[in-house]
Amino acid sequence: MIKKLLPILLALVGLGAGVGGGLMLRPDPEIVAIDPCGDTEAAALHDAEHGGDEEVPPENTAFEYVKLNNQFVIPDLDGGRVTAMVVLSLSLEATTGSREAIYAREPKLRDAFLQVLFDHANTGGFKGAFTDSSTMNALRRALVEVAQKTIGPQINDVLVIDIVRQDIG
Repeated sequence: MIKKLLPILLALVGLGAGVGGGLMLRPDPEIVAIDPCGDTEAAALHDAEHGGDEEVPPENTAFEYVKLNNQFVIPDLDGGRVTAMVVLSLSLEATTGSREAIYAREPKLRDAFLQVLFDHANTGGFKGAFTDSSTMNALRRALVEVAQKTIGPQINDVLVIDIVRQDIG
């Protein structure tokens, strides 16, 4: 009888511990900065908790994320020989409603991105600690610059969604 009840009892104890842990580790609810009734006390509390120095994007600017259809494959060369392959997936942060314009110009954008990625690889950007924040920030800046030249000012940022480097040989 005890052999049959023990697994059920252990499952209930485990379930209870999981629920209890989940409740204890749940993040605090966000405080609304502006009360719809005009109460500014909630806004003052929010500013006091978060320092009040947050940079807030303009209210009239809404962004959507446009994932580019295919990954980018970049060879990493050393002395004319391919020593590694780098695969990246990119998405664009763009103003809402610009998705169709981006997809219409995607071949031109991919060509421009490939040139930036090849230049980055040729200057050693994918060697060593290639995911270092300063290296990745330089790559993102170059990608944003070429995206804005190709598509226009509706591009706000370029997001590196996935990055993988496979050494060869």
